[in-house]
Amino acid sequence: MKTTRKESLKRRHRRIRRKVSGTPDCPRLAVFRSNHHIYAQIIDDVAQHTLAAASTLEPELRNNLSSGATCEASAQVGKLVAERSMAKGIEQVVFDRGGNLYHGRVKALAEAAREAGLQF
Repeated sequence: MKTTRKESLKRRHRRIRRKVSGTPDCPRLAVFRSNHHIYAQIIDDVAQHTLAAASTLEPELRNNLSSGATCEASAQVGKLVAERSMAKGIEQVVFDRGGNLYHGRVKALAEAAREAGLQF
């Protein structure tokens, strides 16, 4: 039987999560990409707590964007999540691409977060 794209994505994400885990010192920057939006969270996996988050659904970003499914929108989300994490004193993170390829919108988010000061 052939696997679907969704099953393949979940399989890749499970494989990544075996190796990538967020700690209080170095939390995980998790990215979820849907067809219409992109979401990013800074997560401490030990305490199971989200420390900072941003997405294209937020009113401050949504009003400035024509679509939430562009590299430009992803870059703004990356910048915003980096600013929020830096405000909480988080500078070092591990990147979790969520099973997606490091390409396009996921790459744009990562590069914008790096430019805003996050280290990974």
